[in-house]
Formats: sequence, C-alpha cells, structure tokens
Amino acid sequence: MRKSLFIVLAAALTACTAVKAPLSQRVVLSEMARCPEAGYIDGLEGKLKWNYTTGLELKAMLDVYEMAGQAGHDIGDRHSRFDRESVLSYVDAWYDAIIDSTGTIYKYRKGNYSQDHICPGRTLFQLYDLTGKEKYRVAMDTLYSQLKSQPRTQEGGFWHKQIYPEQMWLDGLYMAEPFYAEYTVRFVTDSLEQEANYRDIVLQFSTVYDHTLDPDTGLLRHAWDSSHEMFWCNPETGQSDHAWGRALGWYCMALVDVAEILPAGTEKDYLVDILSTLYNVIPLYADASTGMWFQVLDQPYREGNYLEATCSAMFTYAWLKGCRLGFLGNREGAVQAYESLLKTFVTEEEDGLVNLNQCCEVAGLGGKENRRGDYEYYINERVRANDPKGIGPLIWAALEYERL
Repeated sequence: MRKSLFIVLAAALTACTAVKAPLSQRVVLSEMARCPEAGYIDGLEGKLKWNYTTGLELKAMLDVYEMAGQAGHDIGDRHSRFDRESVLSYVDAWYDAIIDSTGTIYKYRKGNYSQDHICPGRTLFQLYDLTGKEKYRVAMDTLYSQLKSQPRTQEGGFWHKQIYPEQMWLDGLYMAEPFYAEYTVRFVTDSLEQEANYRDIVLQFSTVYDHTLDPDTGLLRHAWDSSHEMFWCNPETGQSDHAWGRALGWYCMALVDVAEILPAGTEKDYLVDILSTLYNVIPLYADASTGMWFQVLDQPYREGNYLEATCSAMFTYAWLKGCRLGFLGNREGAVQAYESLLKTFVTEEEDGLVNLNQCCEVAGLGGKENRRGDYEYYINERVRANDPKGIGPLIWAALEYERL
C-alpha cells in the first residue's frame, strides 16, 4: 500500500515540478512521497504519537491546502496538478486515528503539563471547520483545560513541562500561545475570561523576554529557571548559557502568529514591539556570506559552529510574515533571506523530491547530564535532512513569499 501510494505521489510531484509549481506545494508532495502516512513523519515508522513535530508539519500542509484553494490566487488557480483533497485526507487521517470518537487523544496525559502537547492542537481549528467532526472540538477543549491549570512560576509564567519545574523555555511560547490565543478568540464567550486570557498570553511573552534577554547581545537565551537551581543555569540570573538559534526562532514565530490572532484593543502592540526590537538585532548575527543563521547565535564563526536550517527558516518566515502584516520593515531584506534560505539549504533531486538539509535534530536542557546548554552540547547534537521542525517553517516561508 505504501509503495503504490509513493508511486502515485511521486508522479504528482513530477507533474508539479514540470510546470514549476510553487515550492510550498512541491515540499508538501515531497514529504507525502517520503512519508505516505503521517505516522511516518519524524521517523515514527507508523507509530501514533501526539507530538508537536508531526502536528507542526501537518498544519503547514493544511495551510498549503487552504492557500491553493483560494479563488483567484496565483498558486490556487495556476497549477491544477496539485491534488488538494489528497492533502486534506492525509492530514485528517492522522488526527482521525489519534483522536477517538469521544475526543480522547491517544496516550495524552493532562497531568504531564507538557506545552509540547498543546502545539498539535492548532491544526484542529482548521480540521474542525473543514470536517465538522465534533470530536476535534472536544480535543481542543481538553487542551484548553490543560492551559487553565498549567503550573506557573511565581510571576505567572507557564512551566515548560511538569518534569521541568520552574523553567520557561523559549520553545514553549510557540508550543502553547498560538493555540491559547486562537481558542480564546473563537470559543471563549465570556468577556472577562477573554480579557484575562489576552493579558495572560502577553504575560507569557513578557516574562520569558525579561528573564532570557542577554543585554550584551540583545538576543534571548534558550531558557530561564526561576528557582536558579538547575545545573544548566547561571545561579545569579537563572539563564542558560547561550542563545540557541531554534529556540529564538520558535519565539519569533510565536510572536508574529499570536500578534496576527489577537484582536484590536488587546496588548498585541506590545508583542509587535518585541518582534521589531528583535529584528533590529537578529540580522546582525547572520552569516555575512550567506545571510543565514548559526546553530549557536551568540557565537558566530566560532570553531564548530555551523549554519542551521530550522532556525534560518523560522527567522525568514517570521520576517516575511511580519512585513506582510505591517509589523516589520525591510521587506527587501526578508526576501533576500528567503532566497538565501533556498540557496543555502534546499536541494532538489532528479525525481523532484525537495530536501531541506542541515537541520539540528534536537536540543534541550536537563533531563540528561549532557544537556547542559553549553557550546559543546549544542554543536554536537545530531544534524539531519528534512526534520519537520524545519519543513514546517520552510513551507510557511514559501507561502509568504508566494503571496508577494
């Protein structure tokens, strides 16, 4: 079954490549050819797992589905060889399998209080609208209930996970806040609860910003331990040692996505101000030759450091989208970053498969003694191609570029 589906998708990819279909569509088809079922994304070999990496990529795919269907849009009416419905079926099949008829998410445990488990819920908003399956709304309610009881630091910041008490990681802002914002806009009807949620969302961004900011560079370090007790943190500040590229990439994507969602009359301008402040700094740490960003942002050109694809895709996407929404300036710089992203990291095989190369597979703090957040740790984690944490942002960056 997988082999026959691969052949069909490969043929579709060849057809789209022949007519120079938009990159966003070709990346989607490439991933579907490599992983004919979404359960194979991120090396899971068909195993169902409620994880942010699969959810992230499936949301990006569904965004391409929706964009390609917009009447009169260039990428929606120019290339009939892109089968939108196969994309919707691909995404829905995974969610339909992992969420049962009662809305229960397979092996999800609210008591783990993992912000990572909120992230795959973002796609459910679109699937609920497209399929009408009530179980998706039930699952979203479950995830929202987690956020309402998520453990917090004394200042009100969400713990990254139950197993990481008192810690805020930049990653967590993307994992939870876009879902939190969209759920509140769409489903919270009580005005007082709405207002409290909007303040709380902004509080998450401001708290982690204040406590991870490196005043010497203007960059944000990976994480902060409010107890100042973890082995990876500075005992005086609670900060981790370095500004890790993907961590700040998650934060920038969260800023631009949430600022788009929050309605007028909220504190969204505060988020835009943070985004603008960061983009006065982030381009300064790009490689002078390629315009792309390093695995360890605050150590450019240090021996062993390397240009990393996932953070580069994230920064590019947030920059392009920020320009489109009027949050950021220097659109020319954003376009140049996108073109450099493709030149530096993206390759295409003879059969049309598109690859994103040089992705850091994972980097975290704690849990294992080696995850100390020091320079040697970050540069020695595994690097691979087509990691979903890069594929998703690459698709979104391509969609923004294709809107121009």
